[in-house]
Amino acid sequence: MMPLTMAKVGEEASIKRVGGKEETRQFLETLGFVPGARVSTITQISGNVIVNIKESRVAISREMAAKIMI
Repeated sequence: MMPLTMAKVGEEASIKRVGGKEETRQFLETLGFVPGARVSTITQISGNVIVNIKESRVAISREMAAKIMI
């Protein structure tokens, strides 16, 4: 397992675990970051990570991406 921030651009992975505080986990779950979901990194720019998840593009902070294990 490694954090989402370590994924290469264009690489598709499966989410294994979402960590962090309860409110952070719930927020990420509403965006589709749940165990078993497929996610791919589009780009990482100025502290943000842009990913494709459930056919949507989502930008999250690097700190939040570090809590998502793939």
